[in-house]
Amino acid sequence: MTNEQTPEPNRRTRSPFHAIRAIDYTVIFVRDMAAMRRFYEDILAFPLLRELSPNWIEYGLGGNTLALARPSRTAADAPVPPGTASLQLAFRVSAAEVDQCADELVRQGVELLSPPTNQSFGHRTLFFRDPDGNLLEIYAEI
Repeated sequence: MTNEQTPEPNRRTRSPFHAIRAIDYTVIFVRDMAAMRRFYEDILAFPLLRELSPNWIEYGLGGNTLALARPSRTAADAPVPPGTASLQLAFRVSAAEVDQCADELVRQGVELLSPPTNQSFGHRTLFFRDPDGNLLEIYAEI
C-alpha cells in the first residue's frame, strides 16, 4: 500500500450524529418528586407542559423540555449521594432579570450559593440549588 492509498489519520467520515441540531429535552432523575415539583412549579414558576405519570413531569422552556423523572431505565444505578450535584443547568435571562430572580429566590426562602455577580468572562451569574442538590444558574450576557 502506498502513501496515496493510506487514509489520513485526521480525516473523519461524516457521522450520523452531525444531524443533531439541539437538545430537545433534559431529564433530571429525582430523589424527592414532591419537593422537586413544588420547587420547579411554585418557586421557579416553570410552565407545566404535561404529566405523563406520577413518575414523569415535563415543563416547557422555550423550545426545550425539562423533565423530572423517577429513574426507571437507570433504577439499578447507585443514587447520587445527598448534598452532591449530579448536574448543572444554566437559564439565560436579561441582565436586570438576574437580580430580579435573586430577589425572588430569597423571598421564597431559597439559599443563594452566589449572589448576582459580574464575571470576567462576560456573564452576570447567580447560583443556587434545587431540593435534590443540583446546581442551578441564572445568567445574562453582559
